[in-house]
Amino acid sequence: MSQDQAAHAGSGWRPGVRGRARRRMVNFLPALVIIGGVILDVSTPARVTSAPLLAAAPLVAAPFYPLIGTFLVAVVAMAVQVALYIRVDTLFTLESLSQLLTVLVVSLLAMYITVVVRRSSERLASARIIAETAQRAVLPRPAERIGGLRIAARYEAAQEGAFIGGDLFAVQDTAYGVRLVVGDVRGKGLEAVEAVAVLIGAFREAAEQEASLEGVAQRLERALLREGTRRAGVDVFEGFTTAVLAEIPHGEAVVRLLNRGHPEPLLMSDDGGVRMLIPRDPALPLGMSELGSWPDRAEQKPYPDGAMLLFYTDGLTEARDREGVFYAPRDRLDGRIFPGPDELLQALIDDVRLHTGGGSQDDMALLAVSRPSPTQPERRRTMPIVP
Repeated sequence: MSQDQAAHAGSGWRPGVRGRARRRMVNFLPALVIIGGVILDVSTPARVTSAPLLAAAPLVAAPFYPLIGTFLVAVVAMAVQVALYIRVDTLFTLESLSQLLTVLVVSLLAMYITVVVRRSSERLASARIIAETAQRAVLPRPAERIGGLRIAARYEAAQEGAFIGGDLFAVQDTAYGVRLVVGDVRGKGLEAVEAVAVLIGAFREAAEQEASLEGVAQRLERALLREGTRRAGVDVFEGFTTAVLAEIPHGEAVVRLLNRGHPEPLLMSDDGGVRMLIPRDPALPLGMSELGSWPDRAEQKPYPDGAMLLFYTDGLTEARDREGVFYAPRDRLDGRIFPGPDELLQALIDDVRLHTGGGSQDDMALLAVSRPSPTQPERRRTMPIVP
């Protein structure tokens, strides 16, 4: 497998019908340019030359063909040019030799461009593979089943070719139940990724050690403040992370939530009803304790068998269509039934692309948690999302 293929395979990319059609058309472009040159030469007076078109053929091939392909196109272009001069017995004129030299020089330039493009593509493929490896290390996808629950998580980068930014999720089975966090670090780039790594590391440790969600939240707060102090510049004062923490105790049909300025999770019942889990007491995001502090209070909500929880970052709710209308997941999901969390997330991602005409304008992290129903084990039919 080439590096390009490895990068595509790792990112989940698959060429569509249109992509394959465009690729076939690009493959024929150099031949079409050469044929056009021949037609121009034989259908016009002798003073009209096809040399510019024949010289253009290897240049057209350079960004898309391998080196051997560009070389063959250049050879064909030169051979055709020579044949056209022999046809009218002008091969050894000064003008013809000058035009042949032009085709040769442009062909050499095209082969050099092919080498440069190929090396750039290989470096890009390597960068994509490294980025994916970093994503798996910093933001590993949780197992499909944890503590008797079905789990699905997806990270959708707004920028093509990017793999990870400031959105995060983590799920862990502990003595206190299945605990999870979904968050969104302020900012982009490497600093945001570093903050994600710090928060997930702190969560992994705190989830095992702290007896309450309030204790976990305070551990994350302190970890983020330490990270802000370590950094230089504006992040010392303004760095923050919105986050929602959840705890699903073993053997209890409840979920405990602690929301620190994050979009409210959705609870989807097995009959298609959707409820937004809005906290009674709004709280500041993590990392903003210097502006004021309120005691964290986890809230307990019913979480019956057959229900599904959906956690997400604001990349979902801030996705806009061409008229500027924001995506409303609660309205779009109301009345829809899905067989499992994977199907829910895939339907959401497809629907966001349909809503925006291509994709979200911001990174989007999605986490769905399903409590299987013993009376209806995965027999429900997926209902498509409709406006």
